[in-house]
This record gives sequence, C-alpha cells and structure tokens, in this order.
Amino acid sequence: MDDDAAALLQALRNRDAGLWPAGNVSAQRLGWLQVPERMEAEAADLARWAAGIDQSTVVLLGMGGSSLGPAVLQAVRHTAGAATSGRELVVCDTTHPRTVAEVDLSDAFVLVSSKSGTTLEPNVLFDHAWGQMADPNRYAAITDPGTPLATLAAERGFRRCFLNPPDIGGRYSVLSYFGMVPAALMGYDVAALCRRALDADPVEAVALGMTMGEEARAGRDKVTVVVPEPFAAFGLWVEQLIAESTGKQGTGCIPVPTTAPEEGGDRHVVPVHLSDAADVAEQFYRFELAVAICGHVLGIDPFDEPNVAESKKNTNDMLESLPLPEIADAPADRVLPWLEENAHQGDYVSLQAYVPYGQDASLEALRRAVRDHLGGMAVTAGYGPRFLHSTGQLHKGGPNTVLCVQIVWRRPGPDVAIPTKGYDFGTLIAAQSAGDHRSLVAHGRRVLRVAVDELAEIS
Repeated sequence: MDDDAAALLQALRNRDAGLWPAGNVSAQRLGWLQVPERMEAEAADLARWAAGIDQSTVVLLGMGGSSLGPAVLQAVRHTAGAATSGRELVVCDTTHPRTVAEVDLSDAFVLVSSKSGTTLEPNVLFDHAWGQMADPNRYAAITDPGTPLATLAAERGFRRCFLNPPDIGGRYSVLSYFGMVPAALMGYDVAALCRRALDADPVEAVALGMTMGEEARAGRDKVTVVVPEPFAAFGLWVEQLIAESTGKQGTGCIPVPTTAPEEGGDRHVVPVHLSDAADVAEQFYRFELAVAICGHVLGIDPFDEPNVAESKKNTNDMLESLPLPEIADAPADRVLPWLEENAHQGDYVSLQAYVPYGQDASLEALRRAVRDHLGGMAVTAGYGPRFLHSTGQLHKGGPNTVLCVQIVWRRPGPDVAIPTKGYDFGTLIAAQSAGDHRSLVAHGRRVLRVAVDELAEIS
C-alpha cells in the first residue's frame, strides 16, 4: 500500500485533476496543500496585528468551515502545550435567538468570517452586532477577494480585511486565514501550528484515506473517529470534513466522532492520538490529505457540495412567503419507537437539534442513549442550523441509510430583531428547520420531527 499511497500523494501534490471524476472542481480547491507554508511566513505579521487588539474577547460570526476549526482551537487551548493569551474566542454559528441574545459585545472584537461573503447567517449576525456596536475599529473580516463582504469591510472602515486565497474551500480552510487569524487573536504561535501541520506523515495520511474509501465500499462506512476526552471538540471539524466531502451521489463515509470506542459490523474505527493543542494542527492536515484521497477511492469529487444549496433555497423561499407552513410535531416519547420501527441494519441516526447552545452534555447523553437503545447503531448529533453547512450534505446526498430526528425547541426565545430584514432570528431558525425538513422529505429520507422543552424528554 505504501507504494500506491506514495504515487497518489505525488499526483495530489501535482494537482492532478484526473484523481477525481471528470468535471470536478479541484482546479479551484487545492490551495490548502501549500497554505501552511504561507501562513508560517505571515505568522509574525499576524502576531503583531493581534497584539494591537485591545478587547478581551473575540466574537467570530461564521458558519461551517469558517467557524468549526476556530471552535476546536478555542476548545483545546487550555490543554497541555497551548501557550495562549487570555483573550477568549466566542464562536457564534447559530441563529437561535437565545444564543444570539447572550453574545456579549461590551468588550469584544468581532470577526466576520465568510468565504463567499454572501452566506445568510454571518450576514444577519453582523447586522445584529453592528446594531449593538457600530465601531469599525472593532471589526475585521475574513473572506475571498472581491466578495460583498470585502466591499462591506472597505465601506464601513473595518480595522482589517484578510483576503484568503480563493482556491481553498471552506472545510479545507482551517490552516488559512480562516483558522489562523482567530488562532493569532487567541495567542497561539501560528508558525508553530503550521510547522506541526507539516509534520503530518503524508504517505500515512494518504493510506488512511485509501483505507477509509475501501472500507466504505465494503460496507464499513461509519468512520468512527475516537479522540481523547479533552479533545472532543475535534469531532466538530473532522465530522464536517468527512461528511461534506464524501457524502454525495448516494455514497460516502458517515463520520461518528466519539471519545470512547464504538464497535459494529459497519464501523471503521480510526483512533486519533492527541496530547497537546498543537497536535490538532497535525491532525487537521492529516485528515485533509486523507479525505481528498478517500474521494478518489469512492469515485466522487471531494471538493464540491451539490446538495448544500437546497436547504438554503428552501429557507429563502419560506422567508419570502411568510407565515411559515405548519409541520406536524410528534410527541417526544414517539422517538424511540419510531426508530425501532424504521431502523435497518447498516442505517445510522442523525439527531438534528435546533436548540440553544449550551446543551452539549444533554445532546451527547441523548446520542449515547439512542445508540445503546438500538444495540450500538451509529448515531450522530449536532446543532441546527450549524449542520446545514457541514453534515447536511451527507444527509441529502449520501447513502439513504439515515434516520433523521429533527428536534425543535418548544420554549419561545427572546425577540431578537434583524435590522435589515422583515423577520427576527426566531422566524429565521424556524424557517431553516422547515426548509431542511422539506429537503430531507424530497430526497426520500426518513424524518421524524419533535418539539421539546428539554432534550431529556426524549427517552
């Protein structure tokens, strides 16, 4: 396998589009291969710039690839070896009004992070933030050249606008400005992170990708990524990378991040060894290499996301024709019987929780309870609308083996207006859940929707 892996690695480094099916978008998506060297060279400038920020907190407004990598770096920064500043990073990648209302901007520097500059969520979150705190010196943007966000940053006089290399897709962008600017603001040694990323064994990483693809083709498509408990947040990032890159054309790998081994006939277990925060950078690059090659083995384009736009369109359609349609909610005690009645060997469950942040422990407890109730079946869990920009591609475009449990919050949140829109955040997140429900049903997915006051009601 080493010889095959070395050959594939060379083809990848040569940016050989022939690795993937005709019509793939790799020509516009392989800039991540060299970006650690570029960021290492710019590390001193990033450190100087970050040192000039007076605020004690950084609030990042972004979704998907713009937010999940920085969220991991924030979560692991207090582990051994992370010599970071006292500045905390708050990632706001939700539209739930309760969470949005709780974001404290009183001593915050705001990063508006969006590759396209047109993504709805960071745009409306920025509108909300600007309405609370309209000091351009306390804002910076990270985006591609020529985007509406770049124009906005110039018009409003943002402190800085970081123009990312445009040939890097969102989920492969953690080692670019999208991850390294937040890292610098947290006080990470960006040069050290980039060097550690380049310490990844590229042949081993390619071999990992080959194995993932071959195992999936053999029916072991539940990639169970096992990480130590202090690094549980790594699962957020790797889940998006695997799901959004491989879940298309009816195939793909279903990532199941966990902190304890999970076994099963459809599982491919990948242990990830992490001992300090800098190790995460090495794993970022390792999995980027692996997943690109996994796409080669599966015969799909790992750099596009053909189904992600569907739920976005459905959300916009609903917002343009308010009031929202009524969707029947099942009682919470119906979830487990419904899963028992509908689950088949080789299926997996996706718990899709449109609830306020701060439910991590309850959501993980529910994931494990459902897993155990179903005899060890693979179960994933995530917050909506976050997963619409990550695993949502897999749910619609991957294998039709998913049972989706859509969980909406019955308790009303605070009224949080969006200054530039004719609706508030409560209406927006309701439209997002309804739009995704429509997409899932259109793809023939099995979906049950429940409304709860507490996740513990599902038992």
